[in-house]
Amino acid sequence: MSIITLTTDYGLKDHFVGSLKGKLLSEYSEATIIDISHNIDPFNIAETSYIIGAAYSSFPKGTVHLIGVDIERNVENNHIAMQWNNHYFICADNGVLSMLIQKIVPQKLVEINIHDRLPNDATDLDVFVKVACHLAKGGLLNVIGKEIKTIKEVTDLQAILQDNQIKGTVIYSDHLGNAVTNITKKMFLEMGKGRPYEIKFKNKTIKTILPKYSDIGISEKYPMKDYEGEKLAIFNEAGFLEIAIFRSNPEMVGSASSLLGLSYRDVVSIVFN
Repeated sequence: MSIITLTTDYGLKDHFVGSLKGKLLSEYSEATIIDISHNIDPFNIAETSYIIGAAYSSFPKGTVHLIGVDIERNVENNHIAMQWNNHYFICADNGVLSMLIQKIVPQKLVEINIHDRLPNDATDLDVFVKVACHLAKGGLLNVIGKEIKTIKEVTDLQAILQDNQIKGTVIYSDHLGNAVTNITKKMFLEMGKGRPYEIKFKNKTIKTILPKYSDIGISEKYPMKDYEGEKLAIFNEAGFLEIAIFRSNPEMVGSASSLLGLSYRDVVSIVFN
């Protein structure tokens, strides 16, 4: 089974996602196409990087991940393909893979160079389709690109270790309004070494990172419903610090975005005592 995943900022109102799937199936009818997300904020590299990093490991080795965010080829952004942790990623060299390569060194990187082999009216997306299907069929990276050693990194996707604190930013807000930061559990454990700490943001403080949401209910005297609307922090399944409102509902109870004022790029720090 050959799997191609799609992560784009195309939305679902227009024809673009359907057209992309049609092109993939026309090129390789046996491919299994899986949507990760098409609701990335337009051109939002940090959000894209988080989403693909959180999702890719749920798929079998050898899966091809097509990332359709800010893909226009220009003097600053070439098209690249990467083999990483036995998965393949196709995207523009715009920094979207920065968070992945912090964790594991790529197995192979190529700058895609098949553009002159396609019709003159071929789009950037047509190039990605051709590469994705080639890789899904078991093709080699060397056939579609020349090997390179480095790709563009976006430094503001990375949290900073500074004195006795980890200084990060909000990189994503999910559909419940929970604010995900670029501070990882690994970073927290390595720097904290069991020391007391406080999470600080927007003149607010959280003193405990919970194992899971429902652990906010610390007293058997009160039902879980009484804790609705309380702020909390956890490390989510992807291993990133998340600031949330217990049982948040953006339309009724409120969320980390609405009640705590947290939004994209806001600073969140963990200060160790």
